[in-house]
Amino acid sequence: MPDAVSDIILASASPRRQELLTQIGVRFCQRIADIDETCLEGEAARDYVTRVALEKARAIARQFGDDGPLVLGADTEVVIDDQVLGKPADAEHARQMLNLLSGRMHRVISAVAVVKGGTEAASVSESRVWFRTLDAGEIEAYWRSGEPRGKAGAYAIQGIGAIFVERLEGSYSGVMGLPLFETARLLREFGIRVLDQQ
Repeated sequence: MPDAVSDIILASASPRRQELLTQIGVRFCQRIADIDETCLEGEAARDYVTRVALEKARAIARQFGDDGPLVLGADTEVVIDDQVLGKPADAEHARQMLNLLSGRMHRVISAVAVVKGGTEAASVSESRVWFRTLDAGEIEAYWRSGEPRGKAGAYAIQGIGAIFVERLEGSYSGVMGLPLFETARLLREFGIRVLDQQ
């Protein structure tokens, strides 16, 4: 069970999701969901991120049964030309991703899901991000910074990667990894107080 001061369990190890939940006053503890995040053949990107977010939350919720705490799962993917980019496996993979994003618009799809006992709900945020044209030297320097490692699409909008972003339409927090508008709405629906002003 979560500790006495936690409202929910966050089924994620992401520091960005921790930061964003803290930002809106939600008390949480963490458990990491060990699930297969492979995209299924022919699976649309929105369906994929929703399924993964739900499966993360379900995996932790199953450990507690029907009377367990609320569990929140999330997944964020960068999509271009209907291709889900995922996280870079190595430097060359990151270079390929960043070259693909260079000078173009891509979509960032972020799903949030909550599970409590047999009840669950999910919501999806979709944003559009335009990158300026990148040159080989800055892509190499960016990889050496360490920031692209473990990041969907090989960049972090809240970090150095912000210098590549010419324009954003949608949810900044969704591009970071947890769309706060959708998250707060789902949590309120399940009775979790957001921005508690006691």
